[in-house]
Amino acid sequence: MNKTFRDSLFDQAKAWVLEAGATIRNKINDPLDIGTKSDANDLVTSMDKETESFFIKNIRASYPEHLILSEEGYGDHLTTLNGTVWIIDPIDGTMNFVHQKRNFAISIGIYHDGIGEIGIIYDVMADILFYAKRNEGAYKNNVRLAPLNPNLKFEEAIFGLNHFWLCENRLVDERRMQDFVKTIRGSRTYGSAALELAYVAEGIMDGYLSMNLAPWDVAAGIVIVGEVGGITSDIDGVPVNMLDKSSILTCNPTIQKRIIADYLQTGKK
Repeated sequence: MNKTFRDSLFDQAKAWVLEAGATIRNKINDPLDIGTKSDANDLVTSMDKETESFFIKNIRASYPEHLILSEEGYGDHLTTLNGTVWIIDPIDGTMNFVHQKRNFAISIGIYHDGIGEIGIIYDVMADILFYAKRNEGAYKNNVRLAPLNPNLKFEEAIFGLNHFWLCENRLVDERRMQDFVKTIRGSRTYGSAALELAYVAEGIMDGYLSMNLAPWDVAAGIVIVGEVGGITSDIDGVPVNMLDKSSILTCNPTIQKRIIADYLQTGKK
């Protein structure tokens, strides 16, 4: 993608994200129409749909040749990432949005021919914007983020993961996950994959692990984490499939191989 066009695209995407965030803040206490999707814990609200529709309308009008992959189903049905594709999660952390009215984010990744060119994650209630353009570094509210610590010790790592993966489940060996959290310094769960990837990029967590995420959960974060030297793969160390649900391991590269070899390779298949 041409740098001049990418800069212009970023400026427009950023403006839309901030506008959508302001709308959410203004309506945060309004009554919500709350529904469910795959299960009772997979929530969707009228605000999710309204925010996604806002982005779809503007993208279609301004960039009619671009494609859209989005959570609430208003985008395109894609089988490739050819061309320019916007990957959108209008509210990542909907349960937090409903119950806490905080710790949720707007997440937008813009990919061109499968390459992440732009990543934007906006913590709406805290008014914190994480963003990156490919090969130009990552930023938090216009302050450039430092490269990840190349001397990180495994036992000193702070990791984000849902506590569900420490319980009996069909995707990973929970006993090894329990050993993992006992070995590292600490674990955290924030309820928003986008924010947790942003925290890895910021260096306040050293990694994030999940067994089943959609492309819109991670598209922006992958770009941002990559710009500070982080690495993102599935739990087998393979690049993430950006067209389907996937396991996600994003972390400081100094600890990736050990996590995969000692705690994930022997997981359930």
